[in-house]
Amino acid sequence: MRLPLYLKSSLLVIPLVIVGCSPRSEREVPLAKSVDLGPELTMERLLGSPSLSGPTVRSVTMSPDGERVTFLRGKADRKAQLDLWEYNIAAGESRLLVDSDELLGGEAEVLSEEEKARRERQRIRNSGIVSYSWNEAGTALLFPLGGDAFIKPLDGPAKRVIETEAFETDVKFSPKSSYVSFIRERDLYAIEVATGQEIRLTSGANDEIAHGVAEFVAQEEMDRDTGYWWSPDESRVAFTRIDESPVRLVDRYGTTKEGTLTTHKQRYPEAGSDNVIVTLGVVEVASQETVWIDLGEDQDIYLARVNWLPDSSRLSFQRLPRDQQSLDLVSAAADGDGQQLLLREKTDVWINLHSDLRFLKKTGRFIWSSERSGYRHLYLYDNDGTEVGALTRGDWVVSKLEYVDEEAGKVYFTGFKEGTLERHLYTVSLQPDPSSIDRVTNRPGWHSVKLEGDASNYLDTYSVADVPLQIALRTVADDSLVTYINENAMNDTHPYHPYLKGHAAPEFGQILAADGVTKLDYRLLLPPAMKKGEKYPAVLAPYGGPHGHSVRNSFQLSQNQMFARNGFVVLIVDNRGSYNRGVAFESGIKNAMGTVEVEDQIEAARFLRNLEYVDGDRVGFHGWSYGGYMTLMMLAKAPEIIKVGVSGAPVTDWRLYDTTYTERYLGHPDAPGDVYENSGVFKYLDGVKGKLLLIHGMADDNVF
Repeated sequence: MRLPLYLKSSLLVIPLVIVGCSPRSEREVPLAKSVDLGPELTMERLLGSPSLSGPTVRSVTMSPDGERVTFLRGKADRKAQLDLWEYNIAAGESRLLVDSDELLGGEAEVLSEEEKARRERQRIRNSGIVSYSWNEAGTALLFPLGGDAFIKPLDGPAKRVIETEAFETDVKFSPKSSYVSFIRERDLYAIEVATGQEIRLTSGANDEIAHGVAEFVAQEEMDRDTGYWWSPDESRVAFTRIDESPVRLVDRYGTTKEGTLTTHKQRYPEAGSDNVIVTLGVVEVASQETVWIDLGEDQDIYLARVNWLPDSSRLSFQRLPRDQQSLDLVSAAADGDGQQLLLREKTDVWINLHSDLRFLKKTGRFIWSSERSGYRHLYLYDNDGTEVGALTRGDWVVSKLEYVDEEAGKVYFTGFKEGTLERHLYTVSLQPDPSSIDRVTNRPGWHSVKLEGDASNYLDTYSVADVPLQIALRTVADDSLVTYINENAMNDTHPYHPYLKGHAAPEFGQILAADGVTKLDYRLLLPPAMKKGEKYPAVLAPYGGPHGHSVRNSFQLSQNQMFARNGFVVLIVDNRGSYNRGVAFESGIKNAMGTVEVEDQIEAARFLRNLEYVDGDRVGFHGWSYGGYMTLMMLAKAPEIIKVGVSGAPVTDWRLYDTTYTERYLGHPDAPGDVYENSGVFKYLDGVKGKLLLIHGMADDNVF
């Protein structure tokens, strides 16, 4: 259950107000005179164009040599159709590299059904150039467009390297950029760039068999969007073969904007049903001969990750059993001759997958992250699986391994060392010494970063409570500004500037969970025109589910801002069961969805009711996806508190949701006990007394 787009998006920098765990009923409410809130913030304007969050650029990255920053941006009159741009750091100038409209000849792009599904899984809503990659030398870029692929040298025009009637997907450069590889009609191909020769690497695909393709649950629930991986020396390609025949073929219903009912056939693995059968092959590019890698006797597994070792003679794969309570990292010879179990993670709850594996080129070692201590941290291993030591340690969570500079002996990672309201970039020694951690990002807020080249600079995608999302190039040494890629300054030209008078500034604090011990972060929005002595209706608006992290010191423009401007008190609380606070905090929902997270939100509702300016008889609840499920459970389990609920795209019966997500948290539906009945909403619906608005999209290929 990847988060919906609006939950993923960066949420304006307001001083952090940290409030204690006791209800703040003594808060001094200012006397409101005639308050000018500026223009009304309607839902239509909130979702309209231009975006109130300001101008955006997408897919920002650095060239391999660190000399350029590239990004995708639409034209002023066609913002959703993206073009490819670059910023030259030395020259201090931006220029348009590729105009997607010119290459399309002014025609609308027509996507294949497979590409539509891939973009849905990746939450891509734009058109034009939606992805690209650099060649190894940093002299050219590769991008798909209109079902074909193009190479754009920095010093010349874009050239089409694939031109067929078929729609090619998952287009990649090989590691040394000698080849362009892609999927066509569910088989894997490569084109030699120098000669234009096409090489078919797999054959035999049909409606049930695919090669080099990531299955539905890998894309939706495992953050694996590809099914093939080049060896570093380009001599081989590892690829998946998926057999979808065991997966149920079901009808998916949709509605067009004109109101016409549509049906689509789709293979969807409901909880407890059969998954695809996945195998792993390695094909030699020169001979097109395939060797099959032994994934073990149990076929009912997930192939979580595949990574090559630097010398190309071995690759690793991560094998996840169906119960997802262990994970094997296995090293296998590329010719199929021998394997070695490098490590095994085990847990009583579930394994949270990551992409933090890095095989080092110079030392015969690798970096791995693990939650074995109760918090995700980085560890160093020899390539035979011997642990060398911990790189990080403490009661806080590493978010992501970002970059390894072997020459300087430094590891860069993002994490929550100072608390969960902000995410920062840190460095630590490549030799195990957790005391050597230094913070790179000096400004408060929420940071997403990218590093390349000699790691002297980093790309910082950043926001804080009163500063909308900015993208800047900054120095690693002292965090000084090199340049803005997208400054997005809140000046009088900014789309949100007319609404600033009525902006509800967030306050942050903590309350106690239902267990009376655990502290929960909250974000509180108050009506800008509050009057002393008056009471206001209130809304709780969490996400609440696994991997959710909503309470952040970052800019957020959502319906919650509109609620606050219109006289509602809005509270967002990250309950137990949500992410980035360690295994114990997260695991209370194991085999018990709809318990601790609902209990914590009931405590949050009681906290609201105790505030002197809240009308305790007018408390509502709103959420989407897992938050939609939470809305239904709150209406049913706390009808004396929650009087109105707005539930968007909820899961109501977990038996109908997909295998990988649901069984991770609730186990198999056939296991003893009433886990699924107790976690679904229908058992509790008689408790609903308040008003409910149920919202669903016109089509949904995941929440049926």
